Amino acid sequence: MNESPRAGGSRSPLAVFRYSGRALQLVWSTSRRLTLALAVLTLVAGLLPAAMAFVGAQIIDAVVAATQSGVDADRRLVFELIGLEALIVIAIAAAQRGLSLSQSLLRAQLGQRVNVMILEKALTLELAQFEDSEFYDKLTRARREASSRPLSLVTRTFGLAQNGVSLVSYGTLLWQFSPWAVLLLFVAGLPAFIGEAKFSGEAFRLFRWRSPETRQQLYLETVLAREDNAKEVKLFQLGPLLLQRYRDIFHKLFREDRRLTIRRDSWGFGLGLVSTATLYGAYIWVAVATMAARITLGQMAMFMMLFRQGQSAVSASLSAISGMYEDNLYLSTLYEYLETPVPASQGHATVGPSPGDGIRFENVSFRYPGGDAAALYDISLHIRPGESLALVGENGSGKTTLIKLLTRLYAPTTGRILLDGLDLQEWDAGTLRQRIGVIFQDFARYQLPVGENIGVGDVSAFHDEARWQEAAEKGMADEFIDAMSDGYQTQLGRWFNNGRELSGGQWQKIALSRAFMRSDADILVLDEPTAAMDAGAEAAIFARFRELSGNRIAILISHRFSTVRMADEIIVIRRGRILERGSHQSLMQQDGHYAHLFSLQAEGYR
Repeated sequence: MNESPRAGGSRSPLAVFRYSGRALQLVWSTSRRLTLALAVLTLVAGLLPAAMAFVGAQIIDAVVAATQSGVDADRRLVFELIGLEALIVIAIAAAQRGLSLSQSLLRAQLGQRVNVMILEKALTLELAQFEDSEFYDKLTRARREASSRPLSLVTRTFGLAQNGVSLVSYGTLLWQFSPWAVLLLFVAGLPAFIGEAKFSGEAFRLFRWRSPETRQQLYLETVLAREDNAKEVKLFQLGPLLLQRYRDIFHKLFREDRRLTIRRDSWGFGLGLVSTATLYGAYIWVAVATMAARITLGQMAMFMMLFRQGQSAVSASLSAISGMYEDNLYLSTLYEYLETPVPASQGHATVGPSPGDGIRFENVSFRYPGGDAAALYDISLHIRPGESLALVGENGSGKTTLIKLLTRLYAPTTGRILLDGLDLQEWDAGTLRQRIGVIFQDFARYQLPVGENIGVGDVSAFHDEARWQEAAEKGMADEFIDAMSDGYQTQLGRWFNNGRELSGGQWQKIALSRAFMRSDADILVLDEPTAAMDAGAEAAIFARFRELSGNRIAILISHRFSTVRMADEIIVIRRGRILERGSHQSLMQQDGHYAHLFSLQAEGYR
């Protein structure tokens, strides 16, 4: 995202208001009762100020009449009118409190609703979208502002309605003085509106333009404040350097904010003077009319109040329209994210035409979106049930990419992958993933109890303690879990109270146990899951893995050749291509790349 802050797109001012209706619908569906309360209280709060101005005028005229006549009835009328005005004041205060209460309750519910919508959308997206920096900018914009903007838009809409009701009542009373007074009332609020509309668009364009910098700031906060980064930050003395970079980003963003704020407030002050001059010109007009005896003293007070409150209502209305425009701009980021296209689910099959055929890669090539070169070239292989396959190669050779294709996190660019004789794209996604137990080298370390960390391997048995224990025994994690005081209820990680951190090898045994949670899985994949273990522990794990694999397909990736040699077939991948294949013995006899790597590693153990 390199668009400049002045590049705002071609969206027209009126077209952007299309999100107002969607925001109203969202608020209505969140709480109909609170939305109705807002509507009723808005109407009441809009009518009462004009009523108070009218009663105030009656009080002044009644006081003048009582002073001149001295009649008790005229004096009682003054006190009755004062009591009526007091009731109106109380009603206005109650309406404002009710509006504030309704808005607060709606804000909490709506913020949660929108955040859930954002997270629900995230669950439907493809892995490729999460690996796209522009998509992350879109997600960052949606999460930063959009959760509060729907209520802001609705609040402003109701505020506009409230001021509209007030203006109608003010205009009705001012019409008695002069129709030109009504026109003057509206003209007085235009300067402030022009300034707000101009700078709302600029603020939004600035917001969109600097999303990458904002995301970088959030990342630096994470690096400096997370326990999993603390060791390296301290050891390599990265703290001052990264903190300075954080400050530099802030100062860059602050300079842009400062320029915009100064311009916005300077224009606002100048345009405000125009509105003030208009207001006091109206005051002079009313005062002259009073001195000429065309209106009473009470009417003078009423018209002056109507001009002041009316101008405030006009300014507030126009400001609300400007604010609604700004809210619509920000809401466009939410709906832009929510409307991110999701590929339609193609597959619905739950069985293949050739059960027992296993996995076939047929001339599969793959290029990552936006990548310069293909990650895999023309891969063909066949793995039958009961067979084990080891993938060997340098880092970046394409081993993990091959597993991502097998688990349908990505689709091949060319070629196809078959399971039981059926293309992976035709399988039901849920059925396919239930058949695969996979642990990637960058497996997640959840800040959850031990048992739930294992249970994530099969969400259908997430709370099944018996299954936890069975999987932990297969993954060889049961020994250290049983030694913990709280056993499978022990909190892992340092984010929460009494959390316990595990060693790298213990975490890897937890991850291995997840693979065994899927007791129905007939494909087990281990992608460098034992890198933090010593050679002896890794050998024991893989021996156990092979023993428990039974009639399943077993695929493992490891850089330790003492483990790889256990596999029925070994495939050597180099720069995305299959370089060599065969058993350990046949590959050693070929005296090729595999034999060279094996000899180098063996030499290191002598």
